[in-house]
Amino acid sequence: MAQSSADTAVVRYATEAGTPSPFQCGQASSPKPKVALDLALGELAARVCAQIVASPAYLSKPNVPIILTLIQELAAYEHASDSVLATEDTLRASLSFPSNPSSGYAKTLLIFPRGSSPSSHCAGMALFFNNYSTWRAAPGIYLEDLFVRPEFRGLGYGKRLLGELALEVKKIGGKRLEWSVLKWNEPSINFYKSIGAQQMDEWVGMRVDTEAGLSKIGAWGTGVEG
Repeated sequence: MAQSSADTAVVRYATEAGTPSPFQCGQASSPKPKVALDLALGELAARVCAQIVASPAYLSKPNVPIILTLIQELAAYEHASDSVLATEDTLRASLSFPSNPSSGYAKTLLIFPRGSSPSSHCAGMALFFNNYSTWRAAPGIYLEDLFVRPEFRGLGYGKRLLGELALEVKKIGGKRLEWSVLKWNEPSINFYKSIGAQQMDEWVGMRVDTEAGLSKIGAWGTGVEG
């Protein structure tokens, strides 16, 4: 997991034109344990905000091959390459883009070494979407994937990405930034704890991800028992 660094990175929400505009800091397989960063969002954002350059836009279609490659590299790191069913076409159909930001279901933040182009030397990504807390009656962000390529780890790229997301939570009036971590990934778990994240041991993740399972439960919605 990336650690701290000073000014080696540029954070971009990739735009359709491929040219980021400045972002003003301060704008408003194995089971994975749930992690929530309910506190210190402002502190985390302040620590990593300096010299961030980004555009409040979404992933551009020309960058989809980069995202797919990063997803495949993340899956290989998590020993789950066989689980990746995503293709360039399915990513284009399901992610958000600047040309139609109301469509799609997730946003992607890319991070590049300073001076590199959006088409090369991508150091990593954060793929995320909005969620909601009923107890707090407030929106939040769920971080689906955070990945920094091995050659860029230990240089602060992960912190940059998390800091940008913390800023986005504050900008939307949110109260929570959360994600899941593989239980064997102790280095990442320890890093997240060091920045104030809490491990949610009392929660157990549940999932239905097969066609048969969805059809069986879906039958209840039609009044027909499966």
